[in-house]
Amino acid sequence: MSESGMSDKAILSCRNLGKSYEEGPESVEVLAGLQLELHPGERVAIVGKSGSGKSTLLNLLGGLDTPTQGSVWLDGEELSALSEKKRGLLRNRALGFVYQFHHLLPEFTALENVCMPLLIGKTAIPEARKRATALLERVGLGHRLEHKPAELSGGERQRVAIARALVNNPGLVMLDEPTGNLDSHTAEGIQDLMLELSTSMRTAFLVVTHDMNLARQMDRVLQLQEGCLTPI
Repeated sequence: MSESGMSDKAILSCRNLGKSYEEGPESVEVLAGLQLELHPGERVAIVGKSGSGKSTLLNLLGGLDTPTQGSVWLDGEELSALSEKKRGLLRNRALGFVYQFHHLLPEFTALENVCMPLLIGKTAIPEARKRATALLERVGLGHRLEHKPAELSGGERQRVAIARALVNNPGLVMLDEPTGNLDSHTAEGIQDLMLELSTSMRTAFLVVTHDMNLARQMDRVLQLQEGCLTPI
């Protein structure tokens, strides 16, 4: 254990994590005293009702928002201790994101979208294209490299988003309702793909979902209720 009390081997840790918002004269507490550790290759699902704070929690854990109390550690670095620039570089290197709506850049091809995290990290263009092509082939889209998002189906767009999240080989991928916008058949294919990639690449997955079928395939399921996480 480090001086922070966190396991040195955890890819993601939070201790006593809380978030409040000011609404007029009142303070509204969304999250309170959360504890969480994820280790390399571990898969954890977080479930909870709409409005329970799941997206707020994901934003805090990903360094996209600042906690009111407590700390978040990613790959051994305390996020709040880093400058905005260093936090961005750490996120790009150690963390991938997949959202319910793919957030692909519409004017770029599938290959160009997947190249983006590598180019931000200063990877040379030929190497970026090589790595992005290999990953797109791995997710079954080798024949769609030059297609733009509007030319792809919902499932194909989400496969591109997953490839983009994994292309830097991050220690952790956070997924916010990754199958929430897909029909059941397509969702099952995306679930199978995520599980296979998580296992083969030894990437930790933190999945926020309403889909209990997906949640039950994770190593652990945690429920967010009244600002606290409890195992179920």
